[in-house]
Amino acid sequence: MKKRNLSRRDFVGLSAAAAGVSLAGNPVFPGVASKVMSPRVTPPSDRLRFGMIGVGMQGSGLLATSIQLPDVECAAACDLYDGRHTLAREIVRPDLPVTRRYKELLDDKSIDCIVAAVPDHWHKQIVVDAVSAGKDIYCEKPMSHSAADGVAMVDAAKRTGRIVQIGSQRVSSQICAKAKQMISHGVLGELMLVEGWFGRNDPTGAWQYPPPFDLSPRNLDWDTWLGTAPKRPFDPNVFARWRCWKEYGTGVAGDLLVHLISGMMFMLGINEPPRQAAAVGGIRLWKDGRNMPDVHAVVYYYGDLPAYMRLNLGTEMPETYRFQGSKGILEVTEFGMTFTPQNGMETSPSYYTGSFPGAMRQEYVRRWHEENDRKLSELPMAETISFRGNDYDDVRPHLKTFFDAVRTRTPVVEDAVFGHNAALACHMANESYFRRGTVTWDEASKTIRS
Repeated sequence: MKKRNLSRRDFVGLSAAAAGVSLAGNPVFPGVASKVMSPRVTPPSDRLRFGMIGVGMQGSGLLATSIQLPDVECAAACDLYDGRHTLAREIVRPDLPVTRRYKELLDDKSIDCIVAAVPDHWHKQIVVDAVSAGKDIYCEKPMSHSAADGVAMVDAAKRTGRIVQIGSQRVSSQICAKAKQMISHGVLGELMLVEGWFGRNDPTGAWQYPPPFDLSPRNLDWDTWLGTAPKRPFDPNVFARWRCWKEYGTGVAGDLLVHLISGMMFMLGINEPPRQAAAVGGIRLWKDGRNMPDVHAVVYYYGDLPAYMRLNLGTEMPETYRFQGSKGILEVTEFGMTFTPQNGMETSPSYYTGSFPGAMRQEYVRRWHEENDRKLSELPMAETISFRGNDYDDVRPHLKTFFDAVRTRTPVVEDAVFGHNAALACHMANESYFRRGTVTWDEASKTIRS
C-alpha cells in the first residue's frame, strides 16, 4: 500500500471519496478560527464575566486560556490555598478579587458563569450549588465522583435549565470531529471492535506532584478541602496527589480513561452508559500508599459493540483509538488519524484446500483463478490515507463553546447527560476492579450492580 501525508484540505476530499459522499463545504467548526484568533474591542458592559473556582494545575491553565478568548473576563477567583490567590492574580491582574469561599462567587450577580477545576469529590456540590444559584458552569472531568453524584448533578441541571459543560475536551477536537464524520458516512463498514489506550512512565504522570513548599493549615483550609471525605490530619501529599486515593478522586479512570470514553462516545455518536464492564489491574509500580490502580484495563459492551480500553502509569503509550471495521481500520491519535482500507476479499486460493486430494485441489485452484483473477485485477489500488494536525487543539475551542453557549443559550455536546454517561463508564471500571467481577448499569435503580 502507498502511504501519503495529506494536508487538511486534501484529506477532506479523499475521506469524502472513501465514504462515497461529498463533505466539501462543511467545515468542522465554521468560523471558529476567525472568531478565536481575531478578538475585537468590546465595551466592558458587553463582556462575559466568569468566576474561577480552583486555581490548581488544571484550573490555572483553564483560567489563562479563558481570559484570552474574545469578550471574556475573569471577575473573581476562589481557592482554599492562599498561594493560588497569588497565582490567580499573576495570571489575570494584581487586583483580582480572591476568596476561599466559592459561594461568594455564586452570590455575585455580576458574575455570569463559573469555571470549576477542583478535586472530584467536590464536583457534585459545586455544580449543584452553581446551577441552583442561577449560574451556568464548566466543570472539569470526570463529571462526578460516584454514580449517585452524577444522578444528582443531572437532576439539578434539568431542574434549573442551566448550561453544564464537562471538561473532557475531545468533543471539541477537529481531529475527532473528522473521525466522527468519516465513521458516520460508513467508511469503516460494519464496526467490529473499538480499542483505546493511554500510558505514562514518569512520577509526574503518576500524580507524584511536589506539594507547594509553604503549604500548611495556616494558608490552606484543610477541613473544607476534605469536604465529605473522612477526616484525617493535614497531609501536603494528599492535597497535591489526591488522584491517588478513591476518597477524593477516581484514579486513572477519572483522569485518563474518561478522555478515551468521551472521545469514543463523540466519534461514534453514542450518548449512553456501557451495558457491562469487566476490569483487571493493580498497583504495579507506584507503591506509594495510593489505593487506586496504576494499571487498569476494561472491556465494555456498548449495546452489542465491544470496546477494550487500557490505561498504564508504568509504560508510556500515546493516547490512541483504533476503530476496527469490516472495510478497514481508523486509527486516531493526538496528532492525526490514519485510515487503512480493507476490501474483505480473498486474494489467493484458500489454504484449507491443502487438505484436499491432489486432483481436487488442482481443480479448485483452477476454478478459483477463473472466477477471481479478473475481479482482483480491476480493484483500485488501496491507499492508506493520513491526516496530521498540530495536536488535539481542543481546550481553547471547548472553553469557547461553553462561553458561546452561555451567551446564546445554545446546547452543548458535553452536557450533564453526556458527562454523566462518560463518568459512569469510569465508575463501572473502578467498581469492577474493586469488586473483582463484571458489573452492569441498572437504569431503573440508577445503580451499578454486580
